[in-house]
Amino acid sequence: MSSRRRAAVCAAGIAALFVAGAAVAAPASAEDTRPTAIVSLGDSAISGEGAGNYEPGTRGENGDWCHRSLNALVHRTALAQRSINLACSGADAANVSLADTSHYTEGSQARRLIDVARQYRVTTVIVQVGANDEPAFADTVLDCVGAWINPFGSSCSSTLAGQWPGRLAAMAPRVEVAVRDVRTAMSTAGYAASSYKLILASYASPFTERMDPIWHGPDGCPIRISDARWGRTSAVPQLSEALRGVASRTGARFLDFSRATEGREACSNWSSSSGEWQNRVTVDPFAWWYGGLDAFGIHTAQESFHPNATGHGQLGRCVREFVLSGASTARCLIGGDGNLHAVA
Repeated sequence: MSSRRRAAVCAAGIAALFVAGAAVAAPASAEDTRPTAIVSLGDSAISGEGAGNYEPGTRGENGDWCHRSLNALVHRTALAQRSINLACSGADAANVSLADTSHYTEGSQARRLIDVARQYRVTTVIVQVGANDEPAFADTVLDCVGAWINPFGSSCSSTLAGQWPGRLAAMAPRVEVAVRDVRTAMSTAGYAASSYKLILASYASPFTERMDPIWHGPDGCPIRISDARWGRTSAVPQLSEALRGVASRTGARFLDFSRATEGREACSNWSSSSGEWQNRVTVDPFAWWYGGLDAFGIHTAQESFHPNATGHGQLGRCVREFVLSGASTARCLIGGDGNLHAVA
């Protein structure tokens, strides 16, 4: 090869390397200037039901009772420039998924996530759903209130304990579809799976068998001790394990809330509810059970046995710790300082 030809080949090689290098470097120079955001999807437990200060438009206006609270845990994480709550009280897994559904006048949460993820640079998505599917948690609580009202009947747990594993088995694939659809929504919005964090959270036990006797009644917690014990030690932990399996199968990180309000459940404080992180019953339990509540009363009853504003603040704190830790799974537990921490 002549010296002139060798020089030409070298020049071409250098040019090719420069072009290739420029092509590789170009995306890195394109800075994403959109505000960062953390987004929550799911049901009442994460919408902020019971935490008060609900967003305008979700307080019953035009039939929308989603009760998205400005105190909800997503707004207490301080993980992004924006915190966006798409959750809705009473939602089930289908309402979170990409299915063509409507709940309280609102459509698919995953579909709305696509628009949010295009407008903002979403860094974290947290999902909490499943309790309103086959577990029918709200109806289960109401059944237990009915068992307390009728002291001569059987406990609700004596019936539910045998049904519970089957209910959870039926729920799991529905939640799995919803979580996968959240992934699809983010992909549709242009996100790689590694570019954001997806968290599936379980639920905290709302009451305890250790409730104070003063409040074990219509003004606080009209639940039998045996039923409260079953709920705290069996039903809620089993629900968490079912959701842990969903997280494992979908590649989501899992945050276990099952013991998050332990010692701070409804009616656990003898003096008042000020030290509790869960709401007590918010309506007359007899009217609730016998159907004596009007439309407004029904939606007030929804606030019963949900985390209050203080509880959401603590849950948001735990979510923040969990996200920053980088762990794939953790449990929220109250530490020696009285605050909630993510324990890997």
